[in-house]
Amino acid sequence: MSSFRKLLLLGIAALPLAACGADDIASPGEGVIIPGPGGGSPTPPPPPAPGTPAATCPTGTTDGGEILANRRVCRLPNQITGNTVVRNAQGVAYALSGRVNVGVDVGGNGQAAGGQAATLTIEPGAVLFGASGADFLVVNRGSQIFAEGTQTSPIIFTSRQNLAGSATDSSSNQWGGIILLGRAPISNCDGGATGGSASCQKLVEGPGANAYYGGDVAADSSGSMRYVQIRYTGFSLIEGNELQGLTTGGVGSGTNLQFIQIHNSGDDGIEIFGGRHNMKNIVITGADDDSLDTDFGYKGFIQYVIAIQRDQAAGNSGDTIIEADSTDDGLFNSTPRQNTRLANFTFVQRRTGRSAILLRGGTDYALYNGVVVGPTNCLDIDTAETVQTTGDDEAGIPRFNSVAFSCPTAFDPDSDDFEGPTFNAGANNNSALVSTLTNLFVNGANETGVQAFATLSTISAYFTNTNYIGAVRDASDTWYRGWTCDSAYAPFGSNAACTAIPVS
Repeated sequence: MSSFRKLLLLGIAALPLAACGADDIASPGEGVIIPGPGGGSPTPPPPPAPGTPAATCPTGTTDGGEILANRRVCRLPNQITGNTVVRNAQGVAYALSGRVNVGVDVGGNGQAAGGQAATLTIEPGAVLFGASGADFLVVNRGSQIFAEGTQTSPIIFTSRQNLAGSATDSSSNQWGGIILLGRAPISNCDGGATGGSASCQKLVEGPGANAYYGGDVAADSSGSMRYVQIRYTGFSLIEGNELQGLTTGGVGSGTNLQFIQIHNSGDDGIEIFGGRHNMKNIVITGADDDSLDTDFGYKGFIQYVIAIQRDQAAGNSGDTIIEADSTDDGLFNSTPRQNTRLANFTFVQRRTGRSAILLRGGTDYALYNGVVVGPTNCLDIDTAETVQTTGDDEAGIPRFNSVAFSCPTAFDPDSDDFEGPTFNAGANNNSALVSTLTNLFVNGANETGVQAFATLSTISAYFTNTNYIGAVRDASDTWYRGWTCDSAYAPFGSNAACTAIPVS
């Protein structure tokens, strides 16, 4: 569901911790949180035996009084300041208890009163979790997160239920999620500001929120997330007020988002509110709503996406794979107007009665080298502004090149009839492919036979040129293995179930 109101949950007041605040954190040895440079390091205690909980919590965290998945529960502070490192301490799982803020908003121009930039670094293999929808992580505007796992040691954000062993392949809505906020341009502004300007920002409503996003720094950096799993997120307080797996607001192109899996989000997998960031190697499995939702003037490049909607047996939920609007307030020609470019994607829609791709609200969108399969329709394009060039800052009409549809009805049979002419205007498209995908998302002979758009680098230097359509070229292409987790309806062959937690 595409609405700014989805961010309202950020206004939930932080839950108190019975622990020292961020200002009291000292430099640990074997511990987990290291603020700023300087300070001594005490002699670390010996690590616990593999598969057993740590005897104590790292310096700067608070003992939560529980053992989950043979790990001691250690709570992070609600306010992260300075340069903070969360280490992969053996036998420890880190709790997000309430809203955990990284830094304090610095404003669109970097000069907001009381603003304080901070950096949160998370080591490969660390496990962090929330216990309810009120538990979530916010990287405020001007601050950064460096959550950089490895292919064999991904960082896992998950739920308490997952650590306790009660999460299943149908579980979702178990904690809040991750929100990145930045100073890149957005189209929807508070107070009548001009879209894309330094003063164009959105304030998250609610008591004690202090969470703005937007500005005019297109290359702004909110840090880097690589080889990260985000499991069982997405919480709805009331209809229209949800948290996603990963939410970005005004995040700039200096941010690195790559090798990220969102699993069983209770709302969207990833929702993007404006900004300029790019993404590669994205896996979205089991979203309750849309897999990828983009709006508020987002402009970016996304390559290599596997999206498998939630199985109908797991609650008959799931909406579209893509939902895209330029804005969601009826001002379809507001600038900056959305212009998303997506290449090498494989979409598996498993919900009947839903199109796989929905473009509306004046969005500009270009899709290259894609495979889409589904039980109903592949494409729905709504609102006349979506297929018009109206003198705004982008091309206007969605573009398709080397995209193959395998659905009983390729186009939504509504009265506007935007889909067929728009899709067929592109080159090397096939609206009636007989899919031969193997393992749900790996190209077979028919996918291989579709001529690819081979000059992606002419669209953007961010894109890698490919000579195939879809996200996975063939059985030898295994970029998705090792760092992802498996479910019954989305098997990646990673030898790790999403319902399990790796032994520490």
